[in-house]
Amino acid sequence: MRIALIHALRHSPPPIEAAFAEAWPGARLMNLLDDSLSADLARDGALTPAMTERFLTLGRYARGTGADGVLFSCSAFGPCIEAVAADLAPIPVLKPNEAAIEEAVAIGRRIGLLATFPGTLSSMPPEFPPGVQVVPCLAEGALAALDAGDTAAHDRLAAEAARQLSGCDVILLGQFSLARAAQAVAAATGRPVVTTPGSAVRRLRSLLGA
Repeated sequence: MRIALIHALRHSPPPIEAAFAEAWPGARLMNLLDDSLSADLARDGALTPAMTERFLTLGRYARGTGADGVLFSCSAFGPCIEAVAADLAPIPVLKPNEAAIEEAVAIGRRIGLLATFPGTLSSMPPEFPPGVQVVPCLAEGALAALDAGDTAAHDRLAAEAARQLSGCDVILLGQFSLARAAQAVAAATGRPVVTTPGSAVRRLRSLLGA
């Protein structure tokens, strides 16, 4: 099956490709990247109708290539992705966080949400079900370190920030690019860690009956 992966950060393709290699190696992947989306959201401070139209354009392009399913890796754009899902139905269109949120909620009700992109901490909490306490935490400087190619600093900063979440039942890493720091976060906190790429791949494969 052909799966379209749509990204707003250039660091997102490697972790999701690694997750497919492990959980669904037979899928044929295509990557669409517009890293100006995250920059424009950071500049504007809010999602706009124009942003939604850009997402619809990306989704329709993916459908036109023959994609059987679409997975977005950009966690700060939930409403835009919902618009794409409605537009492309019945093709499965997944937010990056759906499956990971379900896995985290199954572990505990106090969930630490670690992110490197500030927009994620405002857009993602409403996606959790009622009765769940979400504790947001920004790993300051981690994304800039990753942009500069300093992966060790990224992982270290993520782990240091995550120590604030050691009182949570589980820690959910809010960016696909954070998956690389999962072991460091687990070691720093002693808590279970849920990453989005593996959860998303398993869910999409199940939805498509592959």
